[in-house]
Amino acid sequence: MKDYLTIEGFAEDEFVEKKSRFIGYAKHVETEEEAVSFINELKQKHWDATHNVYAYVLRDGQIRRYSDDGEPQGTAGIPTLDVILKEGVVDVCVVVTRYFGGILLGGGGLVRAYSLGCRAALKAAKKLHMAPCTVLETAVDYGFYGKLSYILPKYNIATLDSDFGADVVLKLMIKSERLPGFLKELTELSGGTVTPEVLEEKYADME
Repeated sequence: MKDYLTIEGFAEDEFVEKKSRFIGYAKHVETEEEAVSFINELKQKHWDATHNVYAYVLRDGQIRRYSDDGEPQGTAGIPTLDVILKEGVVDVCVVVTRYFGGILLGGGGLVRAYSLGCRAALKAAKKLHMAPCTVLETAVDYGFYGKLSYILPKYNIATLDSDFGADVVLKLMIKSERLPGFLKELTELSGGTVTPEVLEEKYADME
């Protein structure tokens, strides 16, 4: 399991180049069905646009797709895909919509415009650094809680939930690569009396 970069939700931005209006859209998707649905949604929204160019990259199966949507081959879809790949993001679909303004941009101009449209959309999106994480639950007495609280920041551990009853029950999330070090220190600190239960392993936005 490796870290990866993606985006959260949906973002858009636009600009005008020689009277042509370019609107860049970016959305987090995890399947081809989600990507195609997003593309079709925008094609319906911008049914009167000259072109709706798209590209998407999925982490699952390392899928990459693109379309020039009527622009000269190699001037739109591939440049859009190239920007996604250079940004290093996955599970993302980008659509760049163009309303032709009457002035031809030429091959180089189209490449620059669609690259900018994609880059602008991705820049507007919130980036997520997804890492393999482990969710733990542990119960400690109030005397040990202070010691535990002191070492949590050292391992950048997030507290997902806490219940202060007879004991303190904590639900914690830690980046999996830091788990062995945390468990070792916890064992030493508690004399082996505190052993967290692993609830699940998942990807989460955690540095």
